[in-house]
Amino acid sequence: MGKTVVIKRAIASDVRFKLNDGAGSDAIHTTPIYAYAVCKLQTDQNMEGIGLAFTLGMGNNLVCQAIEHLTKHVENRDINELMANFGSTYKAMAEDPNYRWLGPHKGIVHLALASVVNACFDLWAKSRGLPLWKLLIDLPAQDIVNTLDLSYLEEVLTRDEAVAILSNNAITKHERTGILNTGYPGYDTSVGWFNYTDEKIKINVSKAIDAGFTAMKLKVGSKDIKRDIRRAKLVRETAGDKATIMLDANQQWHLSKAIEICNELKAINPYWVEEPTHPDDIAAHVTLAKEIAPIKLALGEHVPNKIIFKNFLQSGCMSFNQVDAVRVGGISEFITISLLSKKFGIPVVPHVGDMGQIHQHLVLFNHISIGHKALFLEHIPHLRQYFKYPARIIDGRYQIPQQPGMSADFV
Repeated sequence: MGKTVVIKRAIASDVRFKLNDGAGSDAIHTTPIYAYAVCKLQTDQNMEGIGLAFTLGMGNNLVCQAIEHLTKHVENRDINELMANFGSTYKAMAEDPNYRWLGPHKGIVHLALASVVNACFDLWAKSRGLPLWKLLIDLPAQDIVNTLDLSYLEEVLTRDEAVAILSNNAITKHERTGILNTGYPGYDTSVGWFNYTDEKIKINVSKAIDAGFTAMKLKVGSKDIKRDIRRAKLVRETAGDKATIMLDANQQWHLSKAIEICNELKAINPYWVEEPTHPDDIAAHVTLAKEIAPIKLALGEHVPNKIIFKNFLQSGCMSFNQVDAVRVGGISEFITISLLSKKFGIPVVPHVGDMGQIHQHLVLFNHISIGHKALFLEHIPHLRQYFKYPARIIDGRYQIPQQPGMSADFV
């Protein structure tokens, strides 16, 4: 049990970072401003919890306003008492009768929930003097499940099943702790942003390989199909046949166009195609997965909650789960979705709206405690100078964070 740390006050901050020279651009977000709706939990001790929700600038202030409403659920609570049964508080926030109509479980209020929840987990780890990954992998299965809200999942994942997944994997946990020595493999997303020239992509691919990355991602989704094909072939030719190459369309294709383009892109042997069409259209993804096999689909960046993830997993079209803890309802819902994904046998490869700061902790937990395969974690370097303890990559691998908390503190 950690020391008593009482949350005295919560502050929401609108933090935005302008990107330069085409960085962060994709087929739909051509001029992104990376932004965080930040929840800061001030306490009666010399520590504070920092939570993040990710946006692209516009509307970030609205998420901050919603944070201010939700924090009443955690103020004046001792963090260790709060986290002992956090699932009930999570449910109370997600189901707040004054704001549920605005979702439910999606949009501005759910993003605000992510920020508040993440701040609680950060403060919890800091109160124990532990990095978040260490806190999570050391917790008993019952204590982890106590932080979750499994509502609406009962027919596919009961509380007993969630406990059993964690308890059964705890028996072999020692077999997977070697990742703490080797570091967690990453893949480079920054080689091929949408607005980059072909020449810049070629240079970036070579730099990524020199930095130890064996996997990388290209943004596609152009109005001109030939542009996507040309750039995909350029990445394959530059990286070589052994490299793992992913393609991300950022929801730009209707179904028939997605089928057409993905079948043409088979020529470069992509590891996955990400977000090919509208993120709510499960039926279209099912049809697409059948039509373009053996190409696999990676989905989840814009899937807002555990229920839609459940439906995607039930449909069989999702081959890679890209749940993002600063997009769904924070770490609690991330863990819930990771357990659900384990039940369906689908690997979790998170989208990193947090630039990998929080997710470097969560993938260690997923691998060691849940038994997910350590495939790789997306790496985006553009905001590292703004974090107090930025994620460190050596030879293409995330190094293991050692500071207490979840690495979300800003400089």
